Amino acid sequence: MKCEHCTRKECSKKTKTDDQENVSADAPSPAQENGEKGEFHKLADAKIFLSDCLACDSCVTAEEGVQLSQQNAKDFFRVLNLNKKCDTSKHKVLVVSVCPQSLPYFAAKFNLSVTDASRRLCGFLKSLGVHYVFDTTIAADFSILESQKEFVRRYRQHSEEERTLPMLTSACPGWVRYAERVLGRPITAHLCTAKSPQQVMGSLVKDYFARQQNLSPEKIFHVIVAPCYDKKLEALQESLPPALHGSRGADCVLTSGEIAQIMEQGDLSVRDAAVDTLFGDLKEDKVTRHDGASSDGHLAHIFRHAAKELFNEDVEEVTYRALRNKDFQEVTLEKNGEVVLRFAAAYGFRNIQNMILKLKKGKFPFHFVEVLACAGGCLNGRGQAQTPDGHADKALLRQMEGIYADIPVRRPESSAHVQELYQEWLEGVNSPKAREVLHTTYQSQERGAHSLDIKW
Repeated sequence: MKCEHCTRKECSKKTKTDDQENVSADAPSPAQENGEKGEFHKLADAKIFLSDCLACDSCVTAEEGVQLSQQNAKDFFRVLNLNKKCDTSKHKVLVVSVCPQSLPYFAAKFNLSVTDASRRLCGFLKSLGVHYVFDTTIAADFSILESQKEFVRRYRQHSEEERTLPMLTSACPGWVRYAERVLGRPITAHLCTAKSPQQVMGSLVKDYFARQQNLSPEKIFHVIVAPCYDKKLEALQESLPPALHGSRGADCVLTSGEIAQIMEQGDLSVRDAAVDTLFGDLKEDKVTRHDGASSDGHLAHIFRHAAKELFNEDVEEVTYRALRNKDFQEVTLEKNGEVVLRFAAAYGFRNIQNMILKLKKGKFPFHFVEVLACAGGCLNGRGQAQTPDGHADKALLRQMEGIYADIPVRRPESSAHVQELYQEWLEGVNSPKAREVLHTTYQSQERGAHSLDIKW
């Protein structure tokens, strides 16, 4: 049986015939282990189905399968239960970081404004015993700013001898995993080296925030709430920065749907609470996002920055033009009748496959591509906006898109907190520490032509 996104004629994955399950968790819940009847003991175990898998060719090893089975609500409640025990040496500071693309799902699910949904989610998590709830937008600020600088550098260095373009975004873990495990070089050479928002958030929480609180990284249990399952794989694959002393940036990733299930089984009449910030007692007073229809907005922000930095052009409105379909669009900048910047957004594996085929043939005219594995972008992640039978809930998705579009846009350059962190935490904008903390390298496997032998 092949995954719907498979790019091989023969899928090398082994699956159970009864429910198409690829990885499942059979471990008992914390409540069962302790003989307790917990309030949430009926929560479903974490599973990665073939329809959720976005990076084929045996990308989930047996060891990763075991680790994935632990990326579920049981692990979250295990820590909550440990914090209620008398042995304080095992207590953890529990931090939850929420992706901005998850908030429209909660707003639509519970019929709230996005601000009220954020406060309701925060209040509920704290009623369970979570100590801090953060928004990952500040991490996306760093990812975008570093990507902007890298694109300008690549554009200036690009030549027939040194083909540094197109630059392909690296914020989507499904796409990056596919590029590393299936495509290999030379495609990975085009991946932006800036870390994803999830990876940056891990360092912010386990390094900067830990220092502010006089905590060692291992005393913090960091949970990410995200719209897709591939974030779970990203947490397992993440390299361990020296500053974290062997601790992962994200200890557990739960999808928006998993959190909604917990909320539905809990008490929603809890007191709402404002989202925390990394800066002492300061709270987030409003929800903001970056300029992307359903993503973290790398394309729009990098396009504006490049237009100004390279051609001294101020671009206020970024205009998208659909090409093959609504998930493959282009943005161009013209100067003196010539197209000087040509950007694209490629969402979903059909568009990614066509992009790679043209790139390998040397017939891909774009300087930059925002690549997302999910058709429809991050809002359509398989950890949310799904019907009970596993299909996309199109009505819910349209509602979420409307909610997301109404969230005020904030440019990453405008954040005083980010500039402060560059100086206080990273020792300067272009310092060696900033390079170490905010950038990554990629694993590459040499691949033959069979990796791209399917025509869509």
